[in-house]
Amino acid sequence: MNAFLDLVIIAGYFTAVLYVGLKFAEKESTLESFALGGRSIPWWAVLASIIAAETSAATFLGTPGEGYELVNYAYLQLVFGTIIGRIIVAFLFIKPFYDNNVYSIYEFLQIRFGSGTRMVASGIFLLTRVLASGARLYVAAIVLAVAFSVFSGVQLDATQQLIVYIAAIAIITLITAVYTSVGGIKAVVWTDCIQSSVMMIGAVAAICVLLWSITQRPGGISDLQQFLQHANLSMISSGTVNGAPVTQNLMRVLTSDYTIWAAIFGMSFATMATHGTDQDMVQRMLTAPDYRKSRLSLVVSGVADLPIGFVFLTIGILLHLYYQLNHDPGLPVKTNEIFAYFILKQMPVGLRGLLVAGIFATSMGSLSAALNALSTSFTRDWYQSRGAAKSDAESVQTLRRFTYVFALLVIIVASATAYFVIEHPQSRIIPIVLGIFGYTYGSLLGVFLLALLTRTRGNDVGNYIAMLTGFTAVALCTGLPNQILELLGLPRISALGLIPIIAFPWRITFGAIITFAVGVIFKTKSL
Repeated sequence: MNAFLDLVIIAGYFTAVLYVGLKFAEKESTLESFALGGRSIPWWAVLASIIAAETSAATFLGTPGEGYELVNYAYLQLVFGTIIGRIIVAFLFIKPFYDNNVYSIYEFLQIRFGSGTRMVASGIFLLTRVLASGARLYVAAIVLAVAFSVFSGVQLDATQQLIVYIAAIAIITLITAVYTSVGGIKAVVWTDCIQSSVMMIGAVAAICVLLWSITQRPGGISDLQQFLQHANLSMISSGTVNGAPVTQNLMRVLTSDYTIWAAIFGMSFATMATHGTDQDMVQRMLTAPDYRKSRLSLVVSGVADLPIGFVFLTIGILLHLYYQLNHDPGLPVKTNEIFAYFILKQMPVGLRGLLVAGIFATSMGSLSAALNALSTSFTRDWYQSRGAAKSDAESVQTLRRFTYVFALLVIIVASATAYFVIEHPQSRIIPIVLGIFGYTYGSLLGVFLLALLTRTRGNDVGNYIAMLTGFTAVALCTGLPNQILELLGLPRISALGLIPIIAFPWRITFGAIITFAVGVIFKTKSL
């Protein structure tokens, strides 16, 4: 199998990314320039960066996996909630961050409540972002693991798979860490522009190849028509049953991943959390010249999610039809690997290299931003706030060093995720990635809403209690205590089985509302 052209394209992609990243090496000497790009990034570049950050390898491979498994567009309805959430963030969150000239958004919580809330919120972000970025990074390594099996013809056992995954994870992370530590947020944003372009070109090319492969076989056009007529490709699902009691329908809605109610309410809260309280996402918004340009980038990115989600779900649905018509005994068991398998086995030379580069692009785009945000938050919230930094240059060097520290932590988490999925091959990666945020970001969002919507409510001690209460409520409603007991080989607590298990889109909603409700009880102290 001639892969020379593929290798040239992939090498060209890595060369372009490293060139752009290294181009900013000598320019980023101040913390403001390194972390915020001097607030000089055009709004359209910020838009591309937001898209690249949220469209990770989990989207590139996981969303087609959802389309393949479910054979409908139900996942796409969640985008409606992300648009609502972004509009709220754009008009409630962004301006106060600009007005207070924060580098880390958790500085705003210190201004409003005190240093304790800032440190806890920053700590929650650091922990959650490392876990979520590690889970996302695992997905990017899928293509290299599948490629090894396809091209070598060797069926890897579990240990060999894990070794290949860890090697792929380490390579991707180290390359990303190099240009991120050298070029700062400007390198992140401008490489994101390259990465989002490569991603979308590759995805559209995949749809074209799938349609061509299906329609060019004898009777293929008829097969496609029959499939479209009989498949339930609906996007809107209420999750309810006509005539059923209200309580039963309510439980169906709360325990279903993809319903219009989860979209409107659950994903609105989830998006407020991921795009308003996550340093990773907000930091790139703060690189725009002013809050109006930042708002524009954020809202347009939400609208762009509709066609992007549609494209990737369409890939999965067409893959379902393709493998119905073309039985392949080597088809992976994990739905997350099917698109990667198709790319490596069926995509023409050249386009295959473009798609592989697209997978790397989505992974590196989200990872570079995460590493920059993690190191910025740590430097600003923990290192500088305690008076450790003596100069701007020293802070920048600290930020660069901790880029590699967090890269190592992400590698560890990604390797652990790979082990988990190898041991549980039926796992769906989208709920795993999105579910991680649900345990902690509800508490984070609740505190930010308390800061933004009230002037005299909330303080450090009250916020500790509120966040702990929000986390505990979500943990109980997701069965987390029994899951931990099972991992430890201990007996489950039967009484906890009476608590209904809510679906992942609702976790942040529950956590935020409970945290806000508890936090508002406490009065703000004079700072």
